[in-house]
Amino acid sequence: MRDRHGALRVGIISANWGAFAHLPGWRAVPGVEVVGICTSREETAKAAAARCGIERAFWSAEQMAADPDIDIVDCGTRPSIREAMVLACLRNGKHVYNAIPFAASLEGARALHDAWRQSGTVAVVDAFSEWLPAHRLAREMLDEGYLGRPFGGTCVFNMSLFNTLNPRFPYNWFAQSGLGVSAVRNLGSHALHMLTYLFGEVEELVAHDGRLLDEWRSPDGQSIKAETNDFANMLLRFTSGLVMQFQVSWNAPLGLGWYLDMFGSKGRMVVQSPSFPTSRDTTLRAGKLGGAGMELIEIPQRLLRTTEIGIDAGCEIQPSHPMALSMNAMVRAIRGEGRAHPDFEQAWQVERLQEAVRRSAAERRWVRVEEIA
Repeated sequence: MRDRHGALRVGIISANWGAFAHLPGWRAVPGVEVVGICTSREETAKAAAARCGIERAFWSAEQMAADPDIDIVDCGTRPSIREAMVLACLRNGKHVYNAIPFAASLEGARALHDAWRQSGTVAVVDAFSEWLPAHRLAREMLDEGYLGRPFGGTCVFNMSLFNTLNPRFPYNWFAQSGLGVSAVRNLGSHALHMLTYLFGEVEELVAHDGRLLDEWRSPDGQSIKAETNDFANMLLRFTSGLVMQFQVSWNAPLGLGWYLDMFGSKGRMVVQSPSFPTSRDTTLRAGKLGGAGMELIEIPQRLLRTTEIGIDAGCEIQPSHPMALSMNAMVRAIRGEGRAHPDFEQAWQVERLQEAVRRSAAERRWVRVEEIA
């Protein structure tokens, strides 16, 4: 690892989303240099490096993980093949920025969590929504007691990703079973990270996890057989006593987007975005019991822009803003200056919730999270 003042060197595995959204995020963080990019083939790796202005091309994730001139590896591939890459990085003492879902299965998640605990490295997952300005403000208001004693709420994360199949959409492989994906594992992981960030640990849950569409069809008649679940509903009971309704789908017609409605003894807050939540379009409304009703809350400038990173909430590639904030916290933690989050500990807790959803849907019962070790 670089000394306290030297630049930390990053290698990115993924020339698609990694190059599009993660690369601008890393380049906005001071004290970081992106020096490598990795794909599965030599020609695509070299082309990506040339296109992105990155010094080194890799076509073996294991070689990147073992390279002594790389400090942080950003792993952004499919969960079913990513686990081995992350384990290789941790064995080689690399700090890791890992995609969502955390792993392809509970067993894989346990292996990643255990390897991280033994490695002494800093490891973060790409559940960047907690770094969005509206979500950060909501957390501040919760901590200050705006809701009083939290009672309950409703969370909906519904999108229309595959209702009309686009054959060129890069995520059509989400239809395939055995790769560790589903609506509740992908969109649901992001939401569960947010809910635990805001409200703490979930004690027990009951869930339905099913499929709305057995086939994804394009206007020209092409089709893909769907083997994964695209629709889940659950009740989450937190250790605080709060009960949250949660629905998630990636095949909801005219999907609502992101919606979180929470209320307590003193008031109510609603966080909302028309699609996947971003820094620019996620709003916060709130009202106090006995007050004037729900009002739009202005997001303070300190949450929209900061001198700590080189981009702000208005940047063109929207996911790069909260990613950069998370990446910056990770870099600071590597240098011994604060805590990185959401880290692999939080990711493991969310993976336990995912397993509880699976068991509850299969066994038609409430599942206590403590059952899953």
